[in-house]
Amino acid sequence: MMSALWGALGGEPDLIDKVHVKGEGSLPSVFAVSDFAAAAIATAGSALAEWTGARSGRIPDVSVDRRLASLWFGFSIAPQGWELPPVWDAIAGDYATADGWIRLHTNAPRHRVAALSVLGTAPERDAVAAVVATLRADDLELSIVANGGCAAAMRNRQQWADHPQGRAVLAEPLMRMDMGAGAPDFAADFDVSRPLAGVKILDLTRVLAGPVATRFLAGFGADVLRVDPPAWDEGAVIPEVTPGKRCARLDLKNASDRERFKDLLAEADVLVHGYRPDALEALGLGGEVRGQLNPGLIDVSLDAYGWSGPWSGRRGFDSLVQMSCGITQAGMALGGADRPVPLPVQALDHGAGYLLAAAVMRGLTLRHKQATGSWWRTSLAGVGGFLTRYPQKPEAGGIGKPERADYADEWEQTDWGPALRLLPPIRLDNAAMGWDRPAGKLGTSAPSW
Repeated sequence: MMSALWGALGGEPDLIDKVHVKGEGSLPSVFAVSDFAAAAIATAGSALAEWTGARSGRIPDVSVDRRLASLWFGFSIAPQGWELPPVWDAIAGDYATADGWIRLHTNAPRHRVAALSVLGTAPERDAVAAVVATLRADDLELSIVANGGCAAAMRNRQQWADHPQGRAVLAEPLMRMDMGAGAPDFAADFDVSRPLAGVKILDLTRVLAGPVATRFLAGFGADVLRVDPPAWDEGAVIPEVTPGKRCARLDLKNASDRERFKDLLAEADVLVHGYRPDALEALGLGGEVRGQLNPGLIDVSLDAYGWSGPWSGRRGFDSLVQMSCGITQAGMALGGADRPVPLPVQALDHGAGYLLAAAVMRGLTLRHKQATGSWWRTSLAGVGGFLTRYPQKPEAGGIGKPERADYADEWEQTDWGPALRLLPPIRLDNAAMGWDRPAGKLGTSAPSW
């Protein structure tokens, strides 16, 4: 699996020999989630080793712990004396329809309003279920999406393969790369223990793949500046994904804030963004503008349903894409369950996150060797299509919940209170993953480098 992921990024096959995965067992799943977790993190590690070798003259070995990799696909943080907010809104979840199942994603207030206005019901789960049960899944999905909400009818894998969007995204490369314009090389100073130190990464991503990518990059020294709109929050996700980052706020619909963002972009080495196609164009920050502001930029992006086809502009999240592309139906069928069975973790988000991180580091290496920027993009649906090629194999033992031994001894003093963090799932010879600052709240830093 790792060779396929590394190949999708254009990596040299010989680098795989530098990766060593230890451990056994698997998360319970219809598809090989633990194999995928180890392979995705190892792929990011290979890209980091390649970058380190390009700068130092020696490619380090990479060690990945399979159990810890699997656990990092869940929550890595364990609060001590406080609790994370609920992960899901009270209305979010799976509902039986007149002809199947549908998932409503209502964590964002505007998405909740959109769904409830279509249903014409009170914000109560039983009331929502009663109305949804009278409607066809495809019709309700279409109505909610057209109203600005987020929903996904459950399809099986064949139905997705036959669907116009399924055909489009399954024909796309897992990771597309295009060469950018000429770029200056990086400064001569390089520290093998913090191989990404000095790399400026502008983070325009939210739940969940992009923040996972930039968390990894910050863990090896990158200067990550996350930018969110005013009043945006993500509840339990923020303590999970913000260690090592500075978090600022800008309203990109405001002219002065947009100019400030352009100044930040001009100085960045990397931009990671998860906006829908054409969303940045609508803000006057399209690809041509970004290229003019920073010709050598490494521009890395993700969307939900792919970059071509009728749903290329559709909002989406991991749990919705699992419904659309047949993953939850496959889990339901395998276990003979009476309702959708998703993956045990949000594997599409996490897997895509480590692929985005790997793309960033491959871009850094290309810029160092060829003095050029680059443009990279993938999608949750593309990652889902990749994962469904790998059914779960029988394993002697499973991977259960995290134990105390899986966590670092030292507590992390977050903005919410002390917490334990899982031990890093990866290590290079001379570089360990760790963060220069603990997890913090959004909007606590100035929008500056």
